[in-house]
Amino acid sequence: MKDDQKNFLLFAVIAGLLLFAWPYAMHWFFPQQPATTQMVNGKQVAKPLPTADAPAALRDRAVVLAENPRVAIETPSLKGSINLKGARIDDLVLVKYDETTAKNSPPIHLLSPNGTQGAYFAEFGWSGSGVQAPNANTVWQASGTRLTPTTPVTLTTRTATGQIFRIDLAVDQDYMFTIRQTVANLGQAPVSVTPYASVSRAERSKDAGQWAARVGPIAATADEAHYLGWADVEGTPKEFRTKGGWAGFTDHYWLTTLIPDQRLGVTFGQRQNPSKAYQADYQLDQPLNIAPGKQTSYSSRFFAGAKEVKLLDSYQEKLGITRFSYAIDWGWFGVIEQPIFYYLDMLFRLVGNFGVAIILLTITIRGLLFPIAHKQFESMARMRVIQPKMKALQERHKDDKQRQQQEIMKLYKEEKVNPLAGCLPILLQIPIMFALYKVLLLTIEMRHQPFVLWIRDLSAPDPATIINLFGYLHFTPPSFLAIGVIPVLLGVSMYFQMKFNPAPMDEIQKQVFAIMPWMLMFLMAPFAVGLQVYWITSNVITILQQQWLYSRHPVLKQPVKKESPAK
Repeated sequence: MKDDQKNFLLFAVIAGLLLFAWPYAMHWFFPQQPATTQMVNGKQVAKPLPTADAPAALRDRAVVLAENPRVAIETPSLKGSINLKGARIDDLVLVKYDETTAKNSPPIHLLSPNGTQGAYFAEFGWSGSGVQAPNANTVWQASGTRLTPTTPVTLTTRTATGQIFRIDLAVDQDYMFTIRQTVANLGQAPVSVTPYASVSRAERSKDAGQWAARVGPIAATADEAHYLGWADVEGTPKEFRTKGGWAGFTDHYWLTTLIPDQRLGVTFGQRQNPSKAYQADYQLDQPLNIAPGKQTSYSSRFFAGAKEVKLLDSYQEKLGITRFSYAIDWGWFGVIEQPIFYYLDMLFRLVGNFGVAIILLTITIRGLLFPIAHKQFESMARMRVIQPKMKALQERHKDDKQRQQQEIMKLYKEEKVNPLAGCLPILLQIPIMFALYKVLLLTIEMRHQPFVLWIRDLSAPDPATIINLFGYLHFTPPSFLAIGVIPVLLGVSMYFQMKFNPAPMDEIQKQVFAIMPWMLMFLMAPFAVGLQVYWITSNVITILQQQWLYSRHPVLKQPVKKESPAK
């Protein structure tokens, strides 16, 4: 009895640690996409966006945009402009994506010009010998006023040393720019030029970057993808020499990256420049030599937009961009995550609601696992039959633990029982749950997808917090008490699932199973609603399966008879 009390006390301590330490552990290992809405006075309103105090030297975005001549960018996915001073792509808005789920929410501003809050821009140029290359102060002449998928634009400038520099810009329907840099040597002597490109970012991303969701500098080479932290490039610059690949910056859902000619050797760099801005860049390993009266060109690409899974895969395949799909860090379970994503996306296109698609995904997975669940119940039935014999053996050899284990293993062999068979469905569910978690966390296709009623973003936690009466009480509870309606439904479904299971004979196990549903309710509350919908649906299916399987294995409902230790 004393051992039972000690075990229960130990369990209580562990449960308390899990309950109060879990939010901090999850913030590191499993960062959550924050809810873009909250309940205030019973109504769902947009959460205020995080802002940073702008230094006095920074100026208003609209003022800076009006200072220099510009070429407008207009596509079905993008809106912005190119600064003709310095030939910079420094003004870009993602018209298909809003900041929050609230009505009239502003769209995502991805790029901003130098001198503004969150300056973030790309530029393309040359370094050279015997030539005066254009620089950040060069004002280019444009062949048109609008860059669209059907109207490319050419930027031109002429230097005092007799060279004409030209940048031909094109853009597709999505987020890919094509840049063709040309140098015509009208001088009397040969010149040597080396094309380069860079992306400059003044601030770190506001998105949380953790183990499961990488944010920050990124580069892909012919051998592997390099997910770097901001601090990794603040000291010694990181350089990667490769033929094929790309380099840039990744946010949770957005990406900017330079894509050089995949056939030529380049050196990628990730660094902080003298102004302390983060900079991704590349330079060709071999210069381009141009004889008098000749010209040469170099083509590259620049991606700036949303990390849409199918689009990244398409660019990788059609444009031959090395490891471009690695912009999404699927991690170890990518072999499970990507099929789940594609199947879930297909279901969504069929039914038009991601919550319903998750329910259908759950039904599919549980259907595939049903034969294993059936085996689990058969094993539980056999274990139930031999429980009296096991208890008798434990009593008979309670003073000889080694002999007790030997006799129990012998009993398993004689009765053809595998005590671990019941764990197999749970073990299979773990990678599936983690894979779905990563899909909901990483893929923009799940972002801001509604389900029913107040659930307007399946990739975020439930915003309807019960403890403050859905916002009627004006206080914000701590994260581990921010329990919404969906987590409560999860706890209730888990309670009934365990209630329909055969009651364990061990008292400690009974106590653990009694408290587990309510612990899980707290532990799962900060996770994406979509993941909780999956778990609730899985629990309901399990209850239905249990009822059917109990009818096939009535021994599980029969009370366990005690067997004499001496028998």
